[in-house]
Amino acid sequence: MTKTLITNAKLIDPEADSVSPGAILIENGVIAERFDTPAPDVAGADIVDAGGKCLAPGIVDIGVKVGEPGERHKESYGTAGLAAAAGGVTTIVTRPDTTPCIDTPEALEFIRRRANEAAPVHVLPMAALTKGRDGREMTEFGFLMDAGAVAFTDCDNVVGDTKVLARAMTYAQSLDALVMGHPQEPTLSKGAAVSSGKFATLRGLPAVSPMAERMGLDRDIALVEMTGARYHADVITAARALPSLERAKRNGFDVTAGTSMHHLTLNELDVADYRTFFKVKPPLRSEDDRQAIVAAVRDGLIDIIGSFHTPQDEESKRLPYEEAASGAVGLETMLPVLLRLYHSGELELPTLFRALSLNPAKRLGLDAGRLAKGAPADLVLFDADKPFVLDRFKLKSKSKNTPFDSARLQGKVLGTWVSGQRVFEA
Repeated sequence: MTKTLITNAKLIDPEADSVSPGAILIENGVIAERFDTPAPDVAGADIVDAGGKCLAPGIVDIGVKVGEPGERHKESYGTAGLAAAAGGVTTIVTRPDTTPCIDTPEALEFIRRRANEAAPVHVLPMAALTKGRDGREMTEFGFLMDAGAVAFTDCDNVVGDTKVLARAMTYAQSLDALVMGHPQEPTLSKGAAVSSGKFATLRGLPAVSPMAERMGLDRDIALVEMTGARYHADVITAARALPSLERAKRNGFDVTAGTSMHHLTLNELDVADYRTFFKVKPPLRSEDDRQAIVAAVRDGLIDIIGSFHTPQDEESKRLPYEEAASGAVGLETMLPVLLRLYHSGELELPTLFRALSLNPAKRLGLDAGRLAKGAPADLVLFDADKPFVLDRFKLKSKSKNTPFDSARLQGKVLGTWVSGQRVFEA
């Protein structure tokens, strides 16, 4: 394979928590050498001059929705893969909430084959926790793991029967399988469109208290204590949930937590006059909650940031707010949107990539997310300072449901490498 030397770069290393000038030599799909001083001449290498821009480990995005099977008109593996490459995402970890859902080895094999054919980035599938995601009977974890499932989740279909969830987590523990939960008390959160408070009352919208998240997380953590299962909370958005998470980690439970790009950068007031592109699940929270979640990422209490890419067509969004579908696309917009937190001084670049690359890779047992010698050459080159105005119709996703349309952003992806092969060039 061709050698590639990316030189004159600003290396963002989340493992060493450092930003330093240097160069990376790629050979046979891995990082063959890292130079922290001006790189020497390498015979036969293709030279890529980074121009002093940032080079970081590629993003590992847990919780991506792709519309195959069942909703290919919203997103295919081809378009999702192109969007990921354009956004610096080198690994997408897909959700099983398709139609039908991914609850059998045959369904898993279908999407793995489609992904390998169509997507230029790595695709790792998650499988359903219960059959049909209906919360009654667990799936065949062992067979699904053999077929390539990296985790088990019913996504936002919270398992209401605690006994069923306890059995599933006990079974998962025996196989060392990762369970991903959606912390919500399902009865309280059913039908909610926004977070409760003065704004929800003024808008006359059905609302849910952030305490529903705390209650759901408390139950799941209690089951982790009972079963010893490996557990990841997909989206933590409320300050009131953070003490429970902190206690679980302090007690040594195998618990990690994520949050979304939208809950880190938006708040409930962005809904404004019923703007349905801002309808996500869980609903956007207060500014105090947003700041608490940013602080939790900065302190390492929240481990992972995801896009929770959820493509919806125009017909699903152009409805009254209560009836509109939840979710927003995010594969292509996640990095420039999150760079708002860097430019505001809220998060440093190594901290950001710890949550985007290193920690999700660790949680899934991958060797990615690092700039060390021998690590996979999954990389993103970006200009953290380049300003632009987002035009949703230029996004590579089939669906264009982003809350950041016409937003002024700062930070553009210039190049993406997957296993040493360049899959995107601006």
